[in-house]
Amino acid sequence: MGSATAFAPGHLTGLFQICDQAADPLRKGARGSGISLDLGVYTTVMATPAAATSWLIKINGKQTDGAFVSENVLTKFSKRITPHAISIEHHVETPSIAGFGSSGAGALSLALALNEATGEGLTNNEAAQIAHLAEIECKTGLGSVFAAVRGGFGVLTKPGAPGVGDAVSYPDVDSLRVVYLYFGPIPTKEALSNPALRAKINELGGRYVDELAKERDAEKFMRLSRQFTEHVGLVTPKLRKVFQTMDAAGYTFTMAMFGEVAFGVMKRERAVEAAMLLEASFPGCEAVVVGIDGVGSRVTSRSR
Repeated sequence: MGSATAFAPGHLTGLFQICDQAADPLRKGARGSGISLDLGVYTTVMATPAAATSWLIKINGKQTDGAFVSENVLTKFSKRITPHAISIEHHVETPSIAGFGSSGAGALSLALALNEATGEGLTNNEAAQIAHLAEIECKTGLGSVFAAVRGGFGVLTKPGAPGVGDAVSYPDVDSLRVVYLYFGPIPTKEALSNPALRAKINELGGRYVDELAKERDAEKFMRLSRQFTEHVGLVTPKLRKVFQTMDAAGYTFTMAMFGEVAFGVMKRERAVEAAMLLEASFPGCEAVVVGIDGVGSRVTSRSR
């Protein structure tokens, strides 16, 4: 029997360009810019040799039959390995279906932990490519797996899976914090299947990515992300109120792609003040201050 635990950071995307027309799914994805968080998904896998492959998936302690991205990863792995009985426990630290890249982080941490627990011997990029393919096929994300592998605060300049795409990083991110306020989900699959929304995204996304690749600055990221959000046209009344409140106090906030989530990137010393203002202005809501994960996805423990 083998077991392993892996972590993949959550990710907030401020702006992006859809790049999903390539024939090779490893070259499909997005160009965009966003932040990997030090909250994400921990996945523990226990794999025991068996007569036939089977699996049981739990998310935050509850058994589920609806983890279709994880099941896609498992199906792909089952074609490569000898039969195993596999137990999977996802511990998700961020809201789901809300623009935090939780499906990509779950798929990626699962692929890395499966690779270790079964002794398959794939490189990290090879395991991550399985997660990327699962996300593309399930239409739950485009570039979140690549972003989670890399970690940090970056600009994805070339679309594709880990080992195919390319990115550049923002400097001096240790002093930055992310403050977010979560209201509810927006399903990525539905958003990416909307032709009118896709057109709006690509009208500005590529140009803004090019601008940020040339000048990687957190304030510029927030400004362009807000302009992108306004152009795309998904701002809800709750998010509009957050934007107005924080604008008046000198903070720029934007919307997570895709989720009813307002977030801002700012210097560490301003983050607590911003969170306090949010909670005072929106009673009953929790403003979360989180750091930037500068390492990216990794296996955290293994036993064979």
